Amino acid sequence: MLIFPFITLPAMAEPVTLLAFGDSLTQGYGLAQNEGFVPRLQRWLTDHGADVKVINGGVSGDTTAGGAARIAWSLTPEVDAVLVALGGNDLLRGIEPAESKANLDAILTEIESRGLPALLVGMEATGNFGDSYKTAFDALYPALAGAHGISLYPQFLQALVDLGDRQEVLRDYLQADATHPNPEGVALIVEAMGPAVLDLVEQAEP
Repeated sequence: MLIFPFITLPAMAEPVTLLAFGDSLTQGYGLAQNEGFVPRLQRWLTDHGADVKVINGGVSGDTTAGGAARIAWSLTPEVDAVLVALGGNDLLRGIEPAESKANLDAILTEIESRGLPALLVGMEATGNFGDSYKTAFDALYPALAGAHGISLYPQFLQALVDLGDRQEVLRDYLQADATHPNPEGVALIVEAMGPAVLDLVEQAEP
């Protein structure tokens, strides 16, 4: 009788699960399901060799306070890394920068308590509420990234800002509301942000 030794086969590696935690920009407002930020980011990461599953944690209209209220239950056991992109609705409502900062700090603290890597995506204020408001708001993202020892991507719409021509952006890359990117705008945003997200994925442990 032949006796075969017990052979243990290596376990198949699990993909990294990335939570894209944000508002309507993350959620894909006004776009077909396959044209939003999350599905395009998923395709970009896959095309660049990442074994990753991106979860859409965007809630249209959400503020940093809303994010702080839902972050704990959003961090389900399968989540390995988090992209945090909140603050645009705080700007629209003129919420005090100190309040936004406290909410984002609570979000990042919860992520940190789970031992998960994070990427903070900033926002840049317009001058609608004055220079002092803009200065305070723009400074809170670098301060939080430094305090939590995480990477910062300047702002969600950085790729469109970098074009330098507001009329071109309005005409070619934004929806009719002049706020949310259209499919072409999302493509530029993902192409620009992709390398920073890929770095985040590589920090994660599935």
